[in-house]
This record gives sequence, structure tokens and C-alpha cells, in this order.
Amino acid sequence: MMPVIAWNALWRVRLASVVTVCLVALCASLAAQSARPAQPAQSPSPASRPPPASPASRAPRARPAQQTHPKGRLFPPQDLGLLEPSDRDQWSKPDLIMDDLGIADGSVVADLGAGGGWFTIHLARRVGPNGLVLAEDIQPLMIEAIGRRVQREGLSNVQTVLGTASDPKLPTGFLDAVLIADSYHEMDDPARPEVILTLLGNVARSLKPQGRLGVVDFLPGGGGPGPLPEERVDPEAVIKAASAAGLKLQTHEQVPPFLFLLVFGKSSGAHSSR
Repeated sequence: MMPVIAWNALWRVRLASVVTVCLVALCASLAAQSARPAQPAQSPSPASRPPPASPASRAPRARPAQQTHPKGRLFPPQDLGLLEPSDRDQWSKPDLIMDDLGIADGSVVADLGAGGGWFTIHLARRVGPNGLVLAEDIQPLMIEAIGRRVQREGLSNVQTVLGTASDPKLPTGFLDAVLIADSYHEMDDPARPEVILTLLGNVARSLKPQGRLGVVDFLPGGGGPGPLPEERVDPEAVIKAASAAGLKLQTHEQVPPFLFLLVFGKSSGAHSSR
């Protein structure tokens, strides 16, 4: 039989061996885990993902510029080329319109909503060096375009005027004629009828006793150049507004094939509107 001391020594040796094996195995396991590549983070499940942004909350996308302009909106200066097709003289008939307004050599006239100055140039040539044309617009870029055009044409009888939507800044009792050519439909904002009434009242105030206002615009309906049918103005609406502003209809005629012409004079009870 083995002595007790020998047994104790043997058990100590065996226990140390077991502990050593366990430690070696534990270290090997930890080393293996640290050597494995990191697992990529899993994307959240569909149920935990945030809902997509609603159409109303998304940033709006830029839209291409449109070539049609609703009532009450200004014509963009960068599109001025659209106003002057090569055949405009043929269907706008500027000489006929100026004849009906009594515009002659030496006349003092205003071109309201003059845009790029197409009609301004015709007026300046008609009134000659003894006359004067006030080219009015409410957009500074249009005023600059008119100034450049007048300089190119070598004209000295044109003055530009920067007006407002309701006040063209014209001198009182100074003008033989005022022309609103192809732009009344932009001046008339149905949401603010008082604006056009005030504008026409100021036009009436600027006319001499025998002065005339001419309104030229596109016939209602479709066809030809000009704005879309729903953007065109009814001549009867122009007559009604002008009458309320102290102007009396003298002539209502068509300028075939696309335009109408209304000629107004001052009524006896004409009043100024500010």
C-alpha cells in the first residue's frame, strides 16, 4: 500500500496537470475568437426601418421654365425673343394702330408695358425728332433692354420710365396717346381687380383733353401667336374696366388675323385714381 504522503504528492501532480490543460485550452479558445473577422452590422429589419419620406416632405425638384405665363405674371426678360418673330410687322399692323390713335409727327405718346421696345421703336419713328415717346415698364431689366435698343437705333426721342403695377408714373395732362400693346392680359390680375382700375385711372389722368388710349391684345380663343386661350382677355372686360376708370370707348375693331383694338377717350367725368 502506498504511503499517504506519496498519494498526496501524486494527486497534487495530477491536479496541476488538469489545471494546466484547462488553462491551455481556455487560452487557445480566446485566441481563436480574437482571430475571427468582425461580423458586419446587420441592417434593421423592415419593421424597424423608418418609413420613407412622404411626397410632401421631399425636396421639390426644379422644373423647366415654361413659355406660358398666367394672368397677372410678368413676362420674363430672358424670353424677349419670343415677342418678336420675323413676321410680327405683318400681323401686328403697327401703322394701322398708330393711325387709329391719331399718332403723327410731333405727337407725345407713351408705350405701357413696353417690354423689349418693339412698338416703342415704331412709335419713335412715327413721331419723329419733334415728338416724344415714354417707354414704360415695371421691370428694370426691360427698361435696360429698351435703353440698349434705343441706343442701337440712334434715337434721341425716347425716354424710359420705370413704373409700378398700378402707377405708370406719367405726367398729368401731357400725352396725346397711350398704347398698351399685347400686354393688357398681363396687367389684369383677376385676383386684384383694383390694380388695373387704378392703372387705367392714372392713364386717364395723363391724357390731354383729346388724348386717346389704345389697347391692343389677342383675340379670345386659340390660334396664332400669343398666350394660351385661357390666358387671353375678353375685350368686354377691358371696356368695363376702362369705363369705371373714366374712359369712354370710341372704337372697337379687329386687327386681323389675331388682334383686337380698343380706342378710348376721356369722358367728361374722368377722374384721377391714385
